[in-house]
Formats: sequence, C-alpha cells, structure tokens
Amino acid sequence: MAIFKGAGVAIVTPMKENEEVNYDKLEELVEWQIEQGTDAIVIVGTTGESSTLTTEEHSDVIRAAVRFAKHRVPVIAGTGSNCTREAIHLSEEAEKAGADGLLAVTPYYNKATQGGLIRYYTEIAEAVKLPIIMYNVPGRTGCNILPETAATLFKNVENIVGIKEATGSLAQASRLMYLTDGKIDLYSGEDGIVVPLMAIGAIGVISVWSNVAPADVHDMCAAFSAGDLLRARELQLKAQPLVDALFSEVNPIPVKKALNLMGLEVGPLRSPLTEMTPENAAKLAEAMKNYGIKLA
Repeated sequence: MAIFKGAGVAIVTPMKENEEVNYDKLEELVEWQIEQGTDAIVIVGTTGESSTLTTEEHSDVIRAAVRFAKHRVPVIAGTGSNCTREAIHLSEEAEKAGADGLLAVTPYYNKATQGGLIRYYTEIAEAVKLPIIMYNVPGRTGCNILPETAATLFKNVENIVGIKEATGSLAQASRLMYLTDGKIDLYSGEDGIVVPLMAIGAIGVISVWSNVAPADVHDMCAAFSAGDLLRARELQLKAQPLVDALFSEVNPIPVKKALNLMGLEVGPLRSPLTEMTPENAAKLAEAMKNYGIKLA
C-alpha cells in the first residue's frame, strides 16, 4: 500500500532571524497544510534546507513534524546523504521519531555508480523497516538513478516502494513504469508536469508549489484520480507562471520569499543560500497576485 496518494508538500523549515529553527512557526505551517487538504508532510527535504541543518537539528525537526501532524497525515522524512552511514543514521532516527516513510535522495557530489546506488539504497533499507521513496534529482546531485537500477531495487528490496522523479524526463519515467509493470509508487518531483506524470501512472507529487497553494495541488491530484482530467489540466496550466517564478532561483530561495510575501513569516535562509534578487522577487510577487494569492 502506498505511503500516500495525492499532494505531499515538501515543506520549508522556518527560521528565526538568528537562523535557529522556528518550531512554533513549523507547527503553524503543518496545521495550515493539513487544514488545506495536503495529503502528506515531507519534512527536511531539499526545500527544508536539509543540507544546512546539523544532524541533531535534522532529527529534531522530524520529531517535531511527527508531533505536530498527530497522525492526521503521513510524515515522510528526508534522510538521504552523500555518506551511506549518515543516511542510515538519519533513517534510524526518523524511524524512532515515528515517521511514516523515508525520502532518500541519491548520494550527491561523489557521483555513485549504478552499482553504488544499489548498495546505498539496499543498505539503508536493511537498516530500517519503514517504506522508502528514492529521490532522483540529478540536476542537484550529479547522479541519475537509471530506470533499470530503480526497477532492480524496487523488485528486490521489499521496503523500497517508490521514487520521486525529478529528472524532468517523461521518457525516463515511462521506461521505469514499463520495467516495473506500473507498480512502483511514482511521485512527480517537478511541479510543472504533475498531470503528465499521473497520465503514465504517477500517484501524486512531492511539491514545492504546495507550500503556497496547498488546496489547489491537492485538488489537482484528486481531480485526476477521480477522472476529471479537464479540471486537473486546468489547475496544472493555471499554475505554470507561478511554478516558473518559484523556480526562478534555486529552491528554496523563491518559496521562502513567497511565504514571507504572504505574511507567514518563515524567516531567512541559511548560508550559502541568499535572499532573492529584487528583480526576481518582484516577478514572483506579480505571479502570485495573478494566480490569486493574497500578499501581506
């Protein structure tokens, strides 16, 4: 059974002005997301600035998200690393914290071979009982899980159940679905092509866009699943200028700016991320207004 179907929000990690994690604000965000219909909380992923959190903060934020969600929706913890031992440690901590599943990004920077990827994911899976979603985002990691590799892991490792597909390649995703007889839980990792991926069998999205418009992302996925393809397409296409603006600079720079423009006060980014340029911030604000998001 899938960990979740529909819209999972890749939620930001709010910070205080001194760049400490703002747990009170995180609770507010989790509550708002659930109220708006979000189907899962994906915590400390790329959008959650996992790469600049300490190991202790990483585990603390997962525990907090589980506590705030109160079992109303699944909590999926980002636990991948460029070091297998670190990924195992984070995965074990997430399991102890009560997470419902794991999102494990490919090892970044060191560019593992396909054999190395099989070993990496297998060792993580053997260390925990939680279901695991592989996260394939070669544009950020320099490492691509080929469809054959993902299919091998899915078929041979019981608790590897899905993949977040963020290559932007419908052809690659289609091949993976072919190799797994459409049985792998496929999630879009690209907000601009959720509906096209659902057309080949994806069961939802792990979304940045959902941070600012959670009800729409949920409704889009629900409409597709209910067979209302016209409504799903309408919501997908309406969001295109907003999605473009949310990725006009490296994620999560624009989405944190967007949330602050909405008055949600999620705070600053941790270095080396920097605040959005004024020019791009103005374009983002305009896209938000045109979409119908009220600014503070």
